[in-house]
Amino acid sequence: MKKYLFIYSVSLLSLISHAVAGPEKSNPNQVIEQLLAETKLINEKYAILYTAKMEELATVNQSLILAVTTEQKVDLLIVKDRLVSDLKKLQNENNSDISKVRYLKGLQVIRILYEKVLSLEHHFASVRTMNEINKMSNPNQYPEYDKLKEILKSKRDKKFAVDLTSMLGTNTLISVVQTFTNMIGSTLTKDEKESEIKNVECILDFTLRMQNDLNTIYFETAYLQSNSEKIKTDIETLFKDYTKPIGYTLSLESCRADDDWETISSKMEDYLGKIRASAGTTQYKLQVNMEFPIDRLLQFITQYNNFIDQGGEFYQKFKIILSSYENEKQCETKLPLEYKKLKADIDIAIDKFNVAYKPVEVNGTKMKEILYGLNEFE
Repeated sequence: MKKYLFIYSVSLLSLISHAVAGPEKSNPNQVIEQLLAETKLINEKYAILYTAKMEELATVNQSLILAVTTEQKVDLLIVKDRLVSDLKKLQNENNSDISKVRYLKGLQVIRILYEKVLSLEHHFASVRTMNEINKMSNPNQYPEYDKLKEILKSKRDKKFAVDLTSMLGTNTLISVVQTFTNMIGSTLTKDEKESEIKNVECILDFTLRMQNDLNTIYFETAYLQSNSEKIKTDIETLFKDYTKPIGYTLSLESCRADDDWETISSKMEDYLGKIRASAGTTQYKLQVNMEFPIDRLLQFITQYNNFIDQGGEFYQKFKIILSSYENEKQCETKLPLEYKKLKADIDIAIDKFNVAYKPVEVNGTKMKEILYGLNEFE
């Protein structure tokens, strides 16, 4: 048994050394892997100790069967009672050690995911605004089109010309209809009309074809941004619930700003001390209060993963939409810079959702191990 305990100690020291160096700061999956590895080692350690006690108990039970005198039986029953107490103590210590590892690793996951959520918030704050979308999708925002309207204004038949209101003048469809109506009734020659149309044909083709698609991108991005804000609120609430049992009162934002993570570790150690010093129903309640936030964390991870998957799908859709403009090559030199920038931004966003913000891998067996610690001898 000493040999196995020595091997366990060496393995645990190796894990602790790795934990001190810290997992990759942006990779919660490494933290999960460490959690599972440390949980396994803790369970193996206590399994060895538990098995040894069980063997002692089996020997005592056998001796009780063979005992003849009352004195022998009383002595053996005292030893048996001590061994049963030792077994229960080992179970409690095993649970306590598992809780400690799960709690601290869960805290690391929250810390990493919060940084990702803040990055998401920054990402959505920098995406295309409605003003930029309007610049791309409305021909009235293009100088070439404005120039054409000015030419037609000076060449129109004033007897029949009607000026649009400021509201209708910015409406794409109405503005285009008026422009072509004015062109038909203008004094421009046929060649001049064809020349002017050629100057704005790409602008009109792009804006009329892509206006609805560009607006779709804007409003669906706004929807993602709203969900991102909810994710941020939810993880801050999770942190509050996560640290409440151990008596930590600062918000996640304040904890991050003050780099106060060590205080949480200290309060967690104090709380574990209370668990070890208590018994019965009180101990059980204290244990549950510490275990419940782990379940909440896993619920949040599922929520986060769904959002990242959804975000990646939305941006893939945006990429398809922007690539659907069939006259892109023909009109390449006339297309707005905002359009090209938007395409580049979407490619970057897809990469971020696949790499920087990627989901946490806690499905199936891993989920069960994290939830229950896989205490094999309970």
